[in-house]
Amino acid sequence: MTGGVSHDWAEETLEAKARWFQSLSVQERAEFLDDWTELALAADPDIADRKHAEPTREGVLILRKP
Repeated sequence: MTGGVSHDWAEETLEAKARWFQSLSVQERAEFLDDWTELALAADPDIADRKHAEPTREGVLILRKP
């Protein structure tokens, strides 16, 4: 992985994230996706057995620092 640590919200755009992901090698991308899959399965082992995603009935609260 390339780059350093930044705390600038401007670097959190979808375009910036896409550029970061594209900067990874195929091996790094596979490892990254595997890590996220393992995280999802650890949080909810039955997630792989679900056929259809369902929308949440609760709202989503997004907190941003002013």
